[in-house]
Amino acid sequence: MKLNEIQDLIKFVAKSGVSEVEIEIKDFKIIIKTPAGKGKEQSGAQQASPMVQTIATPVIHQVAAPATETKAPEVKPTAAADDAKYITIKSPMIGTFYRSPSADKGPFVNVGDDITAGQTVCIIEAMKLFNEIESDIKGKIVKVLVNDATPVEYDTPLFLVDPA
Repeated sequence: MKLNEIQDLIKFVAKSGVSEVEIEIKDFKIIIKTPAGKGKEQSGAQQASPMVQTIATPVIHQVAAPATETKAPEVKPTAAADDAKYITIKSPMIGTFYRSPSADKGPFVNVGDDITAGQTVCIIEAMKLFNEIESDIKGKIVKVLVNDATPVEYDTPLFLVDPA
């Protein structure tokens, strides 16, 4: 198996929510395990990447999967206090986050834009279905927390909004 095929497999397993996948081809064996209890109890910054265990007869290697999600930047205590006044729009599902409806169109919202309840703020693609994510609140976008075309998990923070 080629490295890019293994990486694609890891991304697929991380998105699908499967806890373990084992593939054996001739003298090559790969086991991908994700942490148990992944989901509602963990926030996006706390979620662990899947672990990959490859076995090529008779050697065993254990390799951490490449990061498939953006890490939250280090937050200083003063920044945490400032962020407390903001409301977070979170991902309602697992999928790939997109800021715009297509590559040739602009993003739904930018930092500084005023939004209303029911306004589409992004799209999350899951299993080739594009789901429009709408805001539940009225306010101003303060920060976009996820990069475009990045995989997200359930409850991953997407935007910080200053309620108005």
